[in-house]
Amino acid sequence: MTTTGEYLTQLLASYGVDTVFGIPGVHTIELYRGLTGSGIRHVTPRHEQGAGFMADGYARACGRPGVCFIISGPGMTNIATPMGQAYGDSIPMLVISSVNAHGRLGSGDGWLHELPDQRGLTAGVAAFSRTIHTPGELAPAIAQAFALFDGARPRPVHIEIPIDVLHASATHLPPIPDRQPRLAPGVPAPAALDDAADRLGEAERPVILAGGGALGGSAPIRVLAERLGAPVVLTTNARGLLPPDHPLQISLSPSLPAVREVIAKADVVLALGTELGSTDYDFDEDGGFRIDGDLIRVDLDPQQMMRGVAPALGLIGDAVQTAEALTDWLAGKDMAEGTARAARVRRAYADLSPSVRGDLALLDTVRDTLPDALIVGDSTQLVYAGNIAFAAATPGSYWNSATGFGTLGYGLPAAIGAALACDRPVIALAGDGGFQFSMPELASATEAGVDLILLLHDNSGYGEIKKAMLAADVEPVGVDLFTPDFAAIGAASGWSVRRVGAPDEIADALRAAARDGGRWMLLFGDDLRDQFAKAL
Repeated sequence: MTTTGEYLTQLLASYGVDTVFGIPGVHTIELYRGLTGSGIRHVTPRHEQGAGFMADGYARACGRPGVCFIISGPGMTNIATPMGQAYGDSIPMLVISSVNAHGRLGSGDGWLHELPDQRGLTAGVAAFSRTIHTPGELAPAIAQAFALFDGARPRPVHIEIPIDVLHASATHLPPIPDRQPRLAPGVPAPAALDDAADRLGEAERPVILAGGGALGGSAPIRVLAERLGAPVVLTTNARGLLPPDHPLQISLSPSLPAVREVIAKADVVLALGTELGSTDYDFDEDGGFRIDGDLIRVDLDPQQMMRGVAPALGLIGDAVQTAEALTDWLAGKDMAEGTARAARVRRAYADLSPSVRGDLALLDTVRDTLPDALIVGDSTQLVYAGNIAFAAATPGSYWNSATGFGTLGYGLPAAIGAALACDRPVIALAGDGGFQFSMPELASATEAGVDLILLLHDNSGYGEIKKAMLAADVEPVGVDLFTPDFAAIGAASGWSVRRVGAPDEIADALRAAARDGGRWMLLFGDDLRDQFAKAL
């Protein structure tokens, strides 16, 4: 007999799933029956929060949905935070959980792991949540999840399966094909593209705003920008879409005055795959971001299209394919004027504080030492500086949890997921405070055998929050932490550890870690950041 749990494994394999993240429990054993011999790798984190963050990092690194097997009850409450981060950043994640059997489901009788409404728990952090009441409902639900991942705004999907259904026979269900048909997002109607092309073609001071939804479109967006002579403002999740030396790229945050000015003075603004959210465009929440010209907005999500700044023209479709289509409609323009506008904005880099520029110099050293690396950040001071003005080397090579939902504890597990998804160096950036949220995942990385570099900033507390408290004339409370011996913990978890105390040591340490492989913890303190700042 093939159970529903085994049938699920076969379904996932037919959609190209090669990795699942989860912690086995008494309620999810049946999910594991079919894993052996399926070709799907199972990775065991030390906490369901780690499972979700690993799935997030995996999805960002390879573009395929991250998949989790999660126990009912506490497993679902634990993974809610990673689902929230993935929801905020539009990351495809499939969370498959058990739930109490029919007759016990929502009874309130106190069964193991019982919640009054497990689906209700996920309502705010999932595109949809579905309970599978019969084995025949499973394949359509999985198909709908992948249709959303492929053809709409990707966000987490939760599918829960009662224990009795997991154990039920699926022998009567249709055979599963070796490969499932997949959807492809479309482009707007020709009339809408024609209207957009006319507006852009007539624009004298166009600007492109590119977000994470445009990340896969480096080549077509570069051609489009050059044809328009338009500076390209990159949100944090779009960094690297144009290379650091491209004359039209602007990797300074659109929350900065100089970037806001070039946007406000544009007569036409083309927004590609960006939600125009406050953590990118109004980080200090001062209300200073505005678009005075015509806004042409390209987005997969019709509801998001009408949030924030209303467009003069809204195009529902894939940002990358739309950029390609628009290029075919446009004649070339002289790039000189747009290049000059972008150069004026980039000069604002010199106006940043020495501490921020010092942190950026440190990040530049990381990038230039290992240009092929993925840099995965937690919410930490080095990352906050990077989000202000770091120019990533390649598309999708820099991301973090300090935008959108803004969780802590993300960096290490997300980097583990990324390392499992790709064959390139992966660097996790974390501070000692956030790192302690997910420190046990050091052991998960060793168990999974990934090569990984952790740059760990140890300043014995929540430095950014302490700075904010002092700026608000609040006596710092709860921000100065006892920190354990990270070097000893790293060594005990199977990591090589090195302390980095001078700028000329960081490149050597990174090269050695990448050359030797394995897992490396590179510890540094505020003294290293201060030295980078003083060297400016």
